[in-house]
Amino acid sequence: MTAPAARLPDPFSDRRRWQWLALAAAVGVLVWLLAPILTPFVVSALLAWLGEPLVRRLERGGRSRSIAVLLVFSLMTLVIVLAVLLLIPLIENQVSKFIDWLPRFGAWLTGTAVPWAEQRFNLELASYIDPSAIIELLKKHWQEAGGIAATVFGGVSKSGIAILGWIANLALIPVVTFYFMRDGAGMLARVRDLLPRPVEPVVSQLTHESDQVLGGFIRGQLSVMIALGAIYAIGLTAVGVDLGILIGIVAGLVSFVPYLGAIVGLGAAVIATLVQHGDLMHLALVLGVFGLGQLLESFWLTPWLVGDKIGLHPVAVIFAIMAGGQLFGFLGVLLALPLAAVLVVVMRYAHARYTASQLYGADDAASLPQKDA
Repeated sequence: MTAPAARLPDPFSDRRRWQWLALAAAVGVLVWLLAPILTPFVVSALLAWLGEPLVRRLERGGRSRSIAVLLVFSLMTLVIVLAVLLLIPLIENQVSKFIDWLPRFGAWLTGTAVPWAEQRFNLELASYIDPSAIIELLKKHWQEAGGIAATVFGGVSKSGIAILGWIANLALIPVVTFYFMRDGAGMLARVRDLLPRPVEPVVSQLTHESDQVLGGFIRGQLSVMIALGAIYAIGLTAVGVDLGILIGIVAGLVSFVPYLGAIVGLGAAVIATLVQHGDLMHLALVLGVFGLGQLLESFWLTPWLVGDKIGLHPVAVIFAIMAGGQLFGFLGVLLALPLAAVLVVVMRYAHARYTASQLYGADDAASLPQKDA
């Protein structure tokens, strides 16, 4: 006869509950006070976390931890550098085309779209729409900026200390990322050893579940965003849309919310096609590009890359990002999804504890006599 398993002490008893609340408040205040210097460390931690699965795979293949980290870190650095070198000129060229394209859009809006809407819906719109002022304002500011490079380097003379601080933080990211990738497991083990013993099993379980939820969303959805952005950008450029790359990048970035990227990208692509070409053939080709993108996302990209591991509702993702940005700025945007994933796991744990508690009373309700129907 086996002895019954020893019951672990309650890590969230009434006595400990206030201690955890005080600790959470202290951590929140500390993050708020240190927010200006935490951004490079948070970015580095996220990059190291993204590369950890590949490091473990290389370790299982027989390589040492140091060699695996060096290979993954070099690969990530190469990918980021190539992406920056390729994307910045493309984006700057596309934005320049967009500014040059604005007068054509104004002429199409006042000469075609507004008269059609007035005739179709019997409305008076011409007196309320004057795109010339907005177009001239955008063109003026872009010409004064002189492009992305001129904006960045021109600001050095005006705010040299701020720019130097920004460059220092940027240079700090690869260094901290490498150390997090190499020594992160040891750091986490030391933190785990410091946890109170009654709390350690629960915290370890919740941390593992949070990693699964966040990994399913970030790694999978990031891959879907990149793939969709490339599909839309290449497809729109192939069918002759001058702003295809810019529209594709924007559509890919906002596609973390299902269908939002397709809606935003399709709307922008339809307007750009009508202004540039104004015929049904190009419009049909644009619709075909987004139809193909949606088919690939629904039947291949999302099932393969994301599956059912997201665990975060799209509305929760939007709220988390907006709330994080409002409270902590860019640092809050970086922390929004990790904290949202942890909150989802903690809420599941709290719900399980509540339904098993005397307050919920499931056992008492089950023991009551059932009334005949």
